[in-house]
Amino acid sequence: MTTPYQERTMAIPEVHPEHKDFWDAAEEGKLLIKLCESCGEYHYYPRTLCPFCMNDTTVWKEVKGTGTIYTFSIMRRAKPSAYAIAYVELDEGPRMMTNIVDCDLDQVKIGQKVKVVFKQSGDEDNAGPFIPCFTPS
Repeated sequence: MTTPYQERTMAIPEVHPEHKDFWDAAEEGKLLIKLCESCGEYHYYPRTLCPFCMNDTTVWKEVKGTGTIYTFSIMRRAKPSAYAIAYVELDEGPRMMTNIVDCDLDQVKIGQKVKVVFKQSGDEDNAGPFIPCFTPS
C-alpha cells in the first residue's frame, strides 16, 4: 500500500521570547540550534544552560540542516491524511523530533538521509511560524 504525502495543517507552536531567534531564522529558511561555547557541544531542544556541562554560555548557531532518520512513526488514521513524525539525528549530533514531509511515506526508513525544509504552521486564515521539517535528500 503506497501512502503518498499530502500537505496537512500543522498546529501553530507556542513561541517563547527566548526562542525568538530560532523562529525568525526558520522564517528565513535557516535552522538554528544551541551550541555551548564552554564545552563545544550542540544541543537541541534549546535551553539556556548546556545539558552537558551546565554552563550558561550557549549561543545560537546555524547548522547545515542535514541528518539521518533515527526512528519514525507513520500515523495512518489521521484526518485528513497520514503523516510521519521522526527523530532526526542532525549531522552536528543532536536529535530533534520533527515531521517527514514531501515524500511517499512507505519509502521512509531508519538510516535514511534527510534535509530540512520549512513548512508554515496554521492555515490560510491563521498562519503561524515556519516549522523545520525534513524530506529525503
